[in-house]
Amino acid sequence: KHIFEVACVLFKCIKHLRFKKKKTKCLSYLQPKGKKAKGKKVAPAPAVVKKQEAKKVVNPLFEKRPKNFGIGQDIQPKRDLTRFVKWPRYIRLQRQRSILYKRLKVPPAINQFSQALDRQTATQLLKLAHKYRPETKQEKKQRLLARAEQKAAGKGDTPTKRPPVLRAGVNTVTTLVENKKAQLVVIAHDVDPIELVVFLPALCRKMGVPYCIIKSKARLGRLVHRKTCTCVAFTQVNPEDKGALAKLVEAVKTNYNDRYDEIRRHWGGNVLGPKSVARIAKLEKAKAKELATKLG
Repeated sequence: KHIFEVACVLFKCIKHLRFKKKKTKCLSYLQPKGKKAKGKKVAPAPAVVKKQEAKKVVNPLFEKRPKNFGIGQDIQPKRDLTRFVKWPRYIRLQRQRSILYKRLKVPPAINQFSQALDRQTATQLLKLAHKYRPETKQEKKQRLLARAEQKAAGKGDTPTKRPPVLRAGVNTVTTLVENKKAQLVVIAHDVDPIELVVFLPALCRKMGVPYCIIKSKARLGRLVHRKTCTCVAFTQVNPEDKGALAKLVEAVKTNYNDRYDEIRRHWGGNVLGPKSVARIAKLEKAKAKELATKLG
């Protein structure tokens, strides 16, 4: 009996020691590695002396009224809303047309109208054309009235010679070119629809008539007292202006008639937009990266 009691006490002691050892082992992972529990404490950092900022004196009479730019709240600040404007139809159309002319492949017959005469030559041409403007309705009325008064006074009706003037309009100019009566043909670059004048350059070259393309149908329209005009032609000029016309014809022939074969081969458009360019560049970059990884 005495031996049995001693054995029980020993067993309890061993069990207690084993449990204590396990407990310490379980809690050992909670202690940070590489750090000793005991050691010198680091001195705390000296307290930074904060400068006392002088408080701004606020007038209590002025109240803060912050604005809220949420939906249905305060009036919105002025912003650039150009992108969201509903533009008139004619503006939308001309913008779309200009974009299409850039994106699509434009055939040479239409693309040649983008190559207008240079400013200096165009100014000289318009200066000469201004001298040969046709008479207005009022001028014609006054001329006929003066002639009728002369006839009524019994002075006799002497027929006057027709003065040299510009001839305007597609049909008139086409007839003059076919009959080789036109000395110089001036075509507007922005005729709409372009099919009205697209054949004229080829016809002029075939008939050996000098032609040029000038900017703005409105400028040609002003010469003949209209809003717009597709083309005008010089048939005759006064002797004093023959030298100026000859110089213009020479310059025009060099720029258009002599370069016809070159113009005939030159296509236009086919220019990608910024989004397409960025997308293609991104794809190319990805391909190059993939190739580089394969090679090395």
